Amino acid sequence: MRPGVVIIGLWIAFAVSWIAAALWSAKAEKRASFGTELGYRIVLILGALIFAVPAHGYEGPLRLWSVTWLEAWICVGVIAAGFLFSWWARLYLGPLWSGTITKKAEHRVVDTGPYAIVRHPIYTGILIAVYGTAAAKGTILGLLGALVITIGLWMKARLEEQWLHNELGGGLYDTYRRKVPMLLPLGPRSA
Repeated sequence: MRPGVVIIGLWIAFAVSWIAAALWSAKAEKRASFGTELGYRIVLILGALIFAVPAHGYEGPLRLWSVTWLEAWICVGVIAAGFLFSWWARLYLGPLWSGTITKKAEHRVVDTGPYAIVRHPIYTGILIAVYGTAAAKGTILGLLGALVITIGLWMKARLEEQWLHNELGGGLYDTYRRKVPMLLPLGPRSA
């Protein structure tokens, strides 16, 4: 089997399973308005469209590098590891997870498991998979799409943090922010 086919299969499996798992989410008590979330959603959609441009057939200035068969399989491993990290975080949250910015019944600061490593481990895992895919693609559009997706997830994370600060009480969430980095395990604590 070719690594490119496996990469596509991993993305499809992740998307389908992620959507199906949405049924396992508690009802929201309060949610951010559509207008509040519109900015990061536009950035993420734009990033995804750029990122989704196929990498085959590019030569010249759009192709930055080509990967060997072994390097492509290493990228497959990186992508799978990113998805596994995201799923660990999603399972750890259980019914508190939501695809939008919401407050659930009995919402609390989760600060153990993957949430003791980074404050947004789902995004971290997705970004690992995105950059693993961009490395396998080796194109300017792959890297540009990855960068735009990173900006979109950072925007969403910042909005979620403001929401959690307001909804759960600033003291609780601010203490967590001082202890745990946002997206990178060795990154700044209260970014």
